[in-house]
Amino acid sequence: TRCLYFTQKSTSTLLLVAKYVNQDQSWDKLSKVKTETSGFTLAKAIACAVEFDNQHCGIYAGDWDSYKVFADVFDPLIQEYHGIAADAVHTSDMDVGKIQGNIDPTAPVHSTRIRVGRSIDGFGLSPGITKEQRVGVEKLMSKAFANLTGDLAGTYYPLTGMNEQVRQQLVDDHFLFVSGDPNLKVAGMERDWPEGRGIFHNKDKTFLTWVNEEDQLRIISMQSGGDVRGVFDRLARGIKAVGDSVKAESGKDFMLDAKYGYVHSCPTNLGTGMRASVHVDLPGYTEGGS
Repeated sequence: TRCLYFTQKSTSTLLLVAKYVNQDQSWDKLSKVKTETSGFTLAKAIACAVEFDNQHCGIYAGDWDSYKVFADVFDPLIQEYHGIAADAVHTSDMDVGKIQGNIDPTAPVHSTRIRVGRSIDGFGLSPGITKEQRVGVEKLMSKAFANLTGDLAGTYYPLTGMNEQVRQQLVDDHFLFVSGDPNLKVAGMERDWPEGRGIFHNKDKTFLTWVNEEDQLRIISMQSGGDVRGVFDRLARGIKAVGDSVKAESGKDFMLDAKYGYVHSCPTNLGTGMRASVHVDLPGYTEGGS
């Protein structure tokens, strides 16, 4: 199978992967290679870039191996996107004591949310993970969640067999993730839906983890108001507690690359994998329909 050069459908001039996949070099060299963990290929990695014309990055990893086996493509793309040098080294600091200040309490902030992605070593990432591996991640996490204590303790809700009352409550709480995203489908992340997927949240609904969505784990801390420091504190404690519990149950660690940080399916999330957001009330912003 020949590389489509992203010309049949994708015409974006911003498509990063098109700069680094070409027939004379990377495609001929790597197109027949498969990764060991999940049998992932370069064709699968660039499927979204071939299918859609609205991509910027245009590539996903199917396992940690992908970043190594297809390094000729991933390395320069990652370095350009993140603006890092070839010899960069990742640093991570989750010390909440270093956070200075907070959101002005008079600001019209309804809620604050911070999340990270994490992946467990030995399993594929969502685009390439096998059915057996995905179920294995869920089984491991259901045990790991049961070990959480204090304000982090809660309940895991698998999507498979979820009763309507639970489903509706998760919808009402805006916690439930659903199928249907075109990018996730083409990238292979919705295979065998909904098996092996689910949602954990604590009793106060301020600490959540999505299992086997775009990443193996999306760990989320959130609450009403603008207390960023409090939200980050819970997140940092939660990440450590989940990681420690996974280690105790399986002996496995989160995937952590010395150069690129915490490993995710999308190279744009490499590093901390963190995203912070607030919901803000802007009165009059749409007044008059503008």
